[in-house]
Amino acid sequence: MTNSIPLVDLGIQHRQIADEVRSGFDRVLANAAFVLGPEVQAFEREYAQFCRVGHCIGVGNGTDAIELGLRAVGVGPGDEVIAPANTFVATAEAIVRTGATLVLADCDEHFLLDPSAALAAVTSRTKAIIPVHLYGQMAPMEGYVAANGIHLIEDAAQSQGASRHGRRSGSVGVVAATSFYPGKNLGAYGDAGAVTTNDTGIAERLRALRNHGGIRKYEHLEIGVNSRLDGLQAVVLAAKLRRLEEWNDERRAAAEYYGDLLKALEQVHVPEVVSGNEHVWHLYVVRVPRRDQVLARLNAAGIGAGIHYPAPVHLVPAFADLGWGPGAFPTAELLAGEILSLPIYPGITPAQQERVVEQLAEALT
Repeated sequence: MTNSIPLVDLGIQHRQIADEVRSGFDRVLANAAFVLGPEVQAFEREYAQFCRVGHCIGVGNGTDAIELGLRAVGVGPGDEVIAPANTFVATAEAIVRTGATLVLADCDEHFLLDPSAALAAVTSRTKAIIPVHLYGQMAPMEGYVAANGIHLIEDAAQSQGASRHGRRSGSVGVVAATSFYPGKNLGAYGDAGAVTTNDTGIAERLRALRNHGGIRKYEHLEIGVNSRLDGLQAVVLAAKLRRLEEWNDERRAAAEYYGDLLKALEQVHVPEVVSGNEHVWHLYVVRVPRRDQVLARLNAAGIGAGIHYPAPVHLVPAFADLGWGPGAFPTAELLAGEILSLPIYPGITPAQQERVVEQLAEALT
């Protein structure tokens, strides 16, 4: 369909950085520095500075970033980790992979972990809470000050550049995990991720954990994993990082225009920015009635809308053994049946957005 509008158009970004990437790839190839190496070290420094933290540790993907962040603060078998029911499965999967017990809590109307629900789930075994910064805005981390002795871990996979009360995503928790999957606000050309922290000791352990449990070759101090950022992805990420502020501004402008356009559609519940937050609009998620029917009609009209995510974690078959059934987390379940992600990305045009909203209005009739 010639006038189709994708959910995300990564080609626009690539055209802006193609020359830089080509030059950087040439450097990596000339130096044969394919895994870790100088390009990775340079990007780690730049991303740490961007997040306003002391350390960035590049890893293979965002799921590993969460798992390694948890392991680095001592989470393991016998511990409990609290996460929102409405998150991508990777958050829950990473917790389970540490050997810890996954404990879910409900979200609020802003799609963010409800602090009161999370604190109600705390037990003597709770070792960490992961308030996911979903869709591009930060969860209210200050809501957990009463949880003394419990590590706050940021799942910052969708919030590169977001801030809350002036503090950047990636700088608030004892560690923060992020994903550089291609579609993220800061995306690689394949899988990649990172962990950020201000704790030098935790950073050193993370560097060992990502590298088979050791900093130096053939010195393995503990059981680690093979999850290292490669030089080619670091080149891409560095080139994109230099433009991320500008691209996030474009996302904000697009989100504001959607808000203006959608005022006329009474059936559409538009997303809100929580007070104190600076949103980066990784996704623009509205709520609509008859969502599945609306989505089908939009897709048939060439509008690349989607659902993030169609089922809360407790209703995903892989987590059936947790024992929670329908009704366990009512807000997460309600939202899962209504949420609809509209196309948003740097470079989307006002005309494209107008067409999206026109088609949405038709689909709601």
